[in-house]
Amino acid sequence: MFLSVFEVFKIGVGPSSSHTMGPMVAAARFLDRLRGAPFAAKGVRATLHGSLAFTGRGHATDRAVILGLAGFRPETYDADEAEATLLSIAGSRRISAPGLPQLTFDPRSDLRFDYENALPGHANGMVIEALDAQGDVILSETYYSIGGGFVLTDEELTSGKARAEGAPVPFPFKTAQEMLDMAAESGLSIAQMKERNEAARKTGALRQGTYRIWQVMKSCMDRGLATGGVLPGGLNVRRRAPGIYAKLREERGQNLTAPHVVNDWIGTYAMAVNEENAAGGQVVTSPTNGAAGVVPAVMRYWLDHVPGASETRVPEFLLTAAAIAGLVKYNASISGAEAGCQAEVGSAAAMAAAGLCAVLGGTPEQIENAAEIALEHHLGMTCDPVRGLVQVPCIERNSLGAIKAVSAASLALRGDGQHFVPLDAAIETMRQTGRDMHEKYKETSLGGLAVNVPNC
Repeated sequence: MFLSVFEVFKIGVGPSSSHTMGPMVAAARFLDRLRGAPFAAKGVRATLHGSLAFTGRGHATDRAVILGLAGFRPETYDADEAEATLLSIAGSRRISAPGLPQLTFDPRSDLRFDYENALPGHANGMVIEALDAQGDVILSETYYSIGGGFVLTDEELTSGKARAEGAPVPFPFKTAQEMLDMAAESGLSIAQMKERNEAARKTGALRQGTYRIWQVMKSCMDRGLATGGVLPGGLNVRRRAPGIYAKLREERGQNLTAPHVVNDWIGTYAMAVNEENAAGGQVVTSPTNGAAGVVPAVMRYWLDHVPGASETRVPEFLLTAAAIAGLVKYNASISGAEAGCQAEVGSAAAMAAAGLCAVLGGTPEQIENAAEIALEHHLGMTCDPVRGLVQVPCIERNSLGAIKAVSAASLALRGDGQHFVPLDAAIETMRQTGRDMHEKYKETSLGGLAVNVPNC
């Protein structure tokens, strides 16, 4: 089993990796199919199913699909250009994508929300169709956005590509126990094993790439700490990170500051990221957009508040976190639409706890313990965004997830790595809990806080 650090931490656009980035990627993939087709399409349409339909407008899925069909991709997204393109398509009812003739597309009728018929493969399903001059379907593809910006066609999902092995790696651990056994046998840390796996797959300039990931995370956080105002979407949620951050800086150095205020720093770092995500800004999936604040908040806490911390160890942090993400994704899920928020913020907290424990000198056993503690105490968490927006309760959940991650790492470091519940058991419990969880609590906005608080 191998999941690259650059697949876990992808640079993209908010507010959702599964509902914004994934559909944009799916639409772009459909364009590639059209470019290779032996016929010339005249029009295109898309239908959203399941969670993509129920919370699509709140997650900007409609905008993402249209922009994807116009040739936009998350990693090169330009906000000003996107707005101009959306206005042009709304007026002309035509899409101009690179390498293709103009395609008819009316956003009011050619982007459909099917609330009745869920697709069988995954809660986040969509169908894109190409049409001839008479409006008949000449090409159709079903896509599933499976979380974290990952997209599979129906055929890929059925054939098991989501769990494909690929080329061999020196440390192919599929479970946490295998990871610990390989670490003990090799004498290497989790990050070192992950680094050798990345090298075997030739994923690119590893250290340079991980530093870039951190810089994008930090830039996102800095924007969030400096930008005030009200978030879009209609809930009138006010950005809080800048105000809290300003007060924390004013209080810094005062002798009477309570020790627990460090939690406010950690939480504010996370809120800054997720307020940027909610505003549609550039973020890094960690492992998803909805949980994008946890890992960078814990990294910022470590670098700015822990004596002896150094950016030279950023790769170690991210590689360790990515190893945990791979275990969760392979054996359970990182998708809120599939397993609730335990799969998003819970996974992110486990990743952050493991990364922090590693750079603080933790053994592989302590790192596994830190991840388990963090995940265990998110089990059962539902995904119930008010009005389908990645704002309430998502922003604060990242804040508390980051605080839990730091606590989990600290608690694990106080022990010797021996503990009662294995990480593998926590991951399997999360999978089972997600399977048993009612659909209304899995990113549909049909249950939980989404229906029990005023949202207008």
